Amino acid sequence: MALKNIAFYLTPKHEVVFEYEDASLRQLIEKMEHHGYTHIPILNTSGRYVGSVSEGDILKKLLALDPISRKEAEKIKLIQIPKNHSMSPVLITADFSDLFSMIMVQNFVPVVDDQGIFIGIITRKDILSSLEPMIFETEDAAI
Repeated sequence: MALKNIAFYLTPKHEVVFEYEDASLRQLIEKMEHHGYTHIPILNTSGRYVGSVSEGDILKKLLALDPISRKEAEKIKLIQIPKNHSMSPVLITADFSDLFSMIMVQNFVPVVDDQGIFIGIITRKDILSSLEPMIFETEDAAI
């Protein structure tokens, strides 16, 4: 079975939970809490992928400050948070082997076009789901 073009696995931008870098820390925390995500892609106002923020990045930022309230968290912009665990993006023209090596160490891979504009993500779950029939087809053939 031939592997498909990586665009086949793409979850398009309009279906992805992301945030803009000028959003507040409070907005990010509420969005992550609402959706139950531990990592969210961050875009600039031009739509370019600038990194992703993890719960760990947020925790490190909060620990570096005096105790703050949710109201005070509105003053902290995402651009001020170091992205220590940012997910590396891949070009939409990348081949499956590039994607596969990245998805082994990331829950999702941000996908950008040639200009760096964010166009969506590819999740580890989608890749594993697509490989499942090949794995079990091989096992069934061996029996």
